[in-house]
Amino acid sequence: MQDARPDSPTTGRAVTADPGHPPSSEPERCSGRDAWRPGPDALDAATEVYAAHRELLFALVHNLLGTVTDTEDVLQETWLSWASARRSHIANPRAYLVRIAVNQALARLRHARRDRVSDLGPWLPQPLLSTAGAEDGALREESVSLALTVVLQTLTPLERAVFVLREVFGYDHEEIATLLGRSPAAVRQTARRARTHVRARRPRGAPEPELRRAVTERFMSAALGGDLAALMEVLAPDVAMWTDGAGTLHIAQRVVEGRDRVVRLVRAKAPRLPAGLTARYVNVRRESAVLLFAGDRLHTVVVLELTPAGDRVSGIYGVVDPGNLTPAG
Repeated sequence: MQDARPDSPTTGRAVTADPGHPPSSEPERCSGRDAWRPGPDALDAATEVYAAHRELLFALVHNLLGTVTDTEDVLQETWLSWASARRSHIANPRAYLVRIAVNQALARLRHARRDRVSDLGPWLPQPLLSTAGAEDGALREESVSLALTVVLQTLTPLERAVFVLREVFGYDHEEIATLLGRSPAAVRQTARRARTHVRARRPRGAPEPELRRAVTERFMSAALGGDLAALMEVLAPDVAMWTDGAGTLHIAQRVVEGRDRVVRLVRAKAPRLPAGLTARYVNVRRESAVLLFAGDRLHTVVVLELTPAGDRVSGIYGVVDPGNLTPAG
């Protein structure tokens, strides 16, 4: 995930939401004979403003929701709201767009847990593979932190939204309060709870890229080559493994915890992998990613989380669901 705090294009200072515009995820509309409809010139201007902020909106919403499809749906809803709004009444277009997008995403988060089918095993976010990623091994950096996204899934929707806005995009408590329709004091409390929870679940320290690459190569060589002794050596005792696509792809239907269990799972599954897999390595922030290709087809994305010392693997995230391996463009 990236640090993409929205700044004013003229001053470089952070833009705050318009306090005079009450938080809502609903578009501004009039009805009946007096209904307001923007003309072609107004829509062209609206499109230009929206396009200028789309990258920010996409990064923010994807960090909240974790899937490209849901993110695109929210952005479509945000565009419809923006296109139909009385924009002359909106003093801060960026703040308006961010507010609409965040509230639409928050509404989806509130329904996600009950809508998600639990018997299909662990859920993993969709890594953002650029079109080039399928060809040269590039991963879009703002989304590859699967480990953090998995931790964020354990937060309430409000905690998750506050954490992302505060810790990832740098909004202050007052700005978040305006965006979410909460008091600054309530936002501070929520931010504190979320931060404490995340820190308890996430190892501290960020090993150097060279060390991450070396440990990643050791792990992949041992896993694909069936070297169990080397695999035991590179895994932390409390390592945990997440894989998606359970139920259809013969993947574990729950998180596998503990070195012995992970080794048994890898030993059982490795012989079923396609022959001749090739690995391409990518270092992104505190995690290492590996793209496994069967010929020209992307077969699996593996993201590794290392111990604070950087010498062993503490988390393994295997994205194998074909729907999650589609380039996002």
